[in-house]
Amino acid sequence: MSIFVDENTKVVYQGLTGSQGRYYGLLNRDYGTQVVAGTNPKKAGEDVDGIPIFASVADAVAETGANASCIFIPAAGVRNAVMEAAEGGVEFIVCITEGVPAHDEAWFFNKLQRDFPDVQLLGPNCPGIISPGKCNIGITAGHIAKEPEPGAKNVGIVSRSGTLTYQALYELKLQGIGVTTCVGIGGDPVPGTSFIDCLERFQADDETSAVMMIGEIGGSAEEEAAEFISSNMTKPVAGYIAGQTAPPGKKMGHAGAIVSGGKGTAAAKMDALQSAGVKVGANPTEAGELMVEIIKGL
Repeated sequence: MSIFVDENTKVVYQGLTGSQGRYYGLLNRDYGTQVVAGTNPKKAGEDVDGIPIFASVADAVAETGANASCIFIPAAGVRNAVMEAAEGGVEFIVCITEGVPAHDEAWFFNKLQRDFPDVQLLGPNCPGIISPGKCNIGITAGHIAKEPEPGAKNVGIVSRSGTLTYQALYELKLQGIGVTTCVGIGGDPVPGTSFIDCLERFQADDETSAVMMIGEIGGSAEEEAAEFISSNMTKPVAGYIAGQTAPPGKKMGHAGAIVSGGKGTAAAKMDALQSAGVKVGANPTEAGELMVEIIKGL
């Protein structure tokens, strides 16, 4: 199995007619993802390499049965795009766009929670999601991910860091370990999908035998995940925390990756995870090696 997306997921790209949306939309389609539509109110009736363009997400859903969307539009338009997707009837929204204002993120996160509780938002500012061999939505390179094997011990990945998401996928591929789903939740202050959202689903997924979790400094998401792991997970977890040498008060890469008031440090997050039974690596490669040990022991 996989979580969130699979071979039956049908995706409408909001921004397919733009350069980045077109590039990754077609790349995702070439991977095997069902990219069934794009949206642009000024280009409705046209197509992008055979993919029809509709005026709105609602129109695309009505005509194609799309149940997921991917947002590749400038930050200023993301708030409206997220709500258009939710109101249009999709169940899963992937927002790749970076630089979305934090107050916009907080607004549509809470709006979705209140009015569209069945809609799952991933991002903003994330690499997307890949269920290897089934569906790839976003900017993750499909060739670095190994498909899960029936009867084998396969791993689920959840990460705040885009680049380290890719490294985790490739580290496991080099070791011959398949991945059920890899979720890049993004590093913004108000992510639509949390570590716990993913851990809960991996725990319930019969095909996922273990989980790799990659966090970073800033916020308390990793400590909250550690508490969840301690109380609710029976599957083993290996992890890594990025930003171990970051000075306090400096934003490191992501808007949410800042240590302030003595909170959100790498050391505190590593301690919390280790106390929950997570095997924490000193670097990404070591985290991958720890996962290999876990899989061998299952």
